Amino acid sequence: MRVTKRTNIAVRLLMYCAAHAPRQVTKAEIAERCNASENHLAQVTHQLSLLGFLRTQRGRNGGITLERPADQIVIGDLFRQVEGNVPLAECFADADNTCPLVEGCRLRLALADAVEAFYAHLDGITLDALICDNDDLMRVLVPAPVSCTAR
Repeated sequence: MRVTKRTNIAVRLLMYCAAHAPRQVTKAEIAERCNASENHLAQVTHQLSLLGFLRTQRGRNGGITLERPADQIVIGDLFRQVEGNVPLAECFADADNTCPLVEGCRLRLALADAVEAFYAHLDGITLDALICDNDDLMRVLVPAPVSCTAR
């Protein structure tokens, strides 16, 4: 199984917002810290806003914040909604499925069970669990301010 680029960016974006909560953050600062293009971030931000994960505010004082607390954002739910119906294998696709073994293939059933187990495991993880007490992550997402010396 492979996580799509969109889901990868979605998780980075949410972790960044959670690390900076309740402050509004900008696409530019997220792009810099999370190594993502602002164009991709705009698309993912829009989707996460529609799905109820983010709140966005346009304009001069605009920015992005979490729509709900990090401990109420379940990673399994996020993955299901962002990944959508991306087929794991050709036999899972509604269209373009040319596999002649579909009717009797037990591998298809095993893969379906594995995907459900994957999501079930992620259902036990919240956004808060990903960032809470994670000093290594915080050093990346919230760098220490540059100290200035008096002249």
